[in-house]
Amino acid sequence: MVNNPSRVLFLFTLIFGSLISITSTSWLGAWAGLEINLLSFIPLMTDQETRFSSEAALKYFLTQALASAILLLGALLLLQLTHLHFTPPSGLSYIMLSSLFLKMGAAPFHFWFPGVMEGLHWLNGLILMTWQKIAPLLLASYLLNFNLFVLLIIISSAMAGALGGFNQTSLRKIMAFSSINHLGWMLSALLLGGVYWIMYFSFYVLLSASVVLVFHAHSVSHLNQIFLIPFPNQILKLALFCNFLSLGGLPPFLGFLPKWLILQSLALNGLILISSVLIMFSLVTLYFYLRMGYSAFLVTHSEPKWLSLSPPQPLNYITHTLSATSTFGLLVCSCFMIG
Repeated sequence: MVNNPSRVLFLFTLIFGSLISITSTSWLGAWAGLEINLLSFIPLMTDQETRFSSEAALKYFLTQALASAILLLGALLLLQLTHLHFTPPSGLSYIMLSSLFLKMGAAPFHFWFPGVMEGLHWLNGLILMTWQKIAPLLLASYLLNFNLFVLLIIISSAMAGALGGFNQTSLRKIMAFSSINHLGWMLSALLLGGVYWIMYFSFYVLLSASVVLVFHAHSVSHLNQIFLIPFPNQILKLALFCNFLSLGGLPPFLGFLPKWLILQSLALNGLILISSVLIMFSLVTLYFYLRMGYSAFLVTHSEPKWLSLSPPQPLNYITHTLSATSTFGLLVCSCFMIG
């Protein structure tokens, strides 16, 4: 990546476009930043020689172009009505929110997200699941209020992300539906305040990177390939499979901490319905996470003998650190809080 100057340039403009959107003082400036971000990510998607990269880039471009057109239309209408001293209708904010939900892949506007993820390289998929959500989420926070429309988006995101992961054998689609489910939690955190969203999103990036880097290091794409990864020792194997459960929010792993804080804040604010739905569908997501690591947790699990003949391929230090943090992070945080 570092040896490719064009990729470094597009990564820089990708980050620069998101920063323009976040720091802009007008909706037209935010739209311009989103367009710079989009036109920078398309070459990154087609740079990797994967089987469906061109198809994924075309799907992503058409969807984002549609969302940008709707957002620009809403911004121009808002500017014109404000200039004429008219009070903008509430439906206009719903239109702009819908375009931002389409950009981030929240349900029921998630139809493009699993298909695009399926055709991406793992590192590009990680960018799509993490960095590409920052600008739309922060722009949506300016328009978010607790109403029926936002409530339906949160519930449908949690539901679609949980139920969509059933009977999936592609790891990229499993991670895509997991990201859609986490969007429901992020939108709930935005309703509570920016501090909650920053906390939850930081943990989400950490846990997603710990899982995706393992898949990238061993070039696995499907469920049955996970069990053939030649781990150096069984302890490391168990720790890496615990990353899945941590991403699902199972205690005593680190992924439980942000969900715990979000649920507590939702209950204190009287949002019992949202918290109940999020808890229920988080248990559903734990099913397909547990399915991925089930045989690794079995004491009598057997491996093909020919794996011992192949030289071990140890993961890099970053992956080791992320796996340890994901597995034992909640215990360390508890020690600090007790102390």
